[in-house]
Amino acid sequence: MRVLHLSDLHLGSKGGEIGGPGLEQLIERAGPELIVVSGDLANRGRRGQLEQAAALLRSLGPDVVAVPGNHDLPYTFPGRFSHPWREFERQWATTEPIHRSERLLVVGLNSARPGRQQSGKLRRSSLERTARLLAETPPEVYRLVFLHHHLTCAPWRARKRPLSGRRRALRLLAEGGVDLIASGHIHQGSAIERHEFDVGAGKRALVVATTPGFGRPRQRRQGEAHGLQLYGFDEGEISVETYIWHGGELRLSGERRFPR
Repeated sequence: MRVLHLSDLHLGSKGGEIGGPGLEQLIERAGPELIVVSGDLANRGRRGQLEQAAALLRSLGPDVVAVPGNHDLPYTFPGRFSHPWREFERQWATTEPIHRSERLLVVGLNSARPGRQQSGKLRRSSLERTARLLAETPPEVYRLVFLHHHLTCAPWRARKRPLSGRRRALRLLAEGGVDLIASGHIHQGSAIERHEFDVGAGKRALVVATTPGFGRPRQRRQGEAHGLQLYGFDEGEISVETYIWHGGELRLSGERRFPR
């Protein structure tokens, strides 16, 4: 099983490559069951930007599930607070999608908040509901949770604050039996297993990953990567492959494999 992870398209900005033959070739070669998109599909949360993003993503072939990021809310008042998710839900129906198949459960969580410009937070009810759903899932099924805001910091842009309440979120999702938590927001790629940063973790493995930004809204900003990640769920193993745009192609820049 393969899942393609995109984030931070920022449609409507003056960013670099979005889509193209390189992405199509990767999808054809990898054959992902699903594409997950972890927020910032638009650059300013406008209807036209979100429509453009949805059309692009659905043209790729596989099923797509998406959650909003901080750039997918309206940037003007009063809409930011009176109807923050109206345009996003017009395209995707919900801000917290669920995908089920015989061997895979994917749950999206909405970490964007109207009152927070950069930082994110999860609703307690959503987190607890997801933990119960994970725990009720048969053990042979791989469980992936994705959201916009990161739980662990990638190597460079550490000044972007991670998810508020991340310790509790990590604990509840781990107790539910999640295998992989995936996010975006910081435009960098990383993959780490919980035991590599949490000495109190239990025996079960848990991978935490962030994917590079698929768009580049600020072309001159340093410390950002431009690409995506591909997750593999094989018998007893999770793989994370990071691909970076280079000369119109998506090139494999790194791969990690984690025993389940």
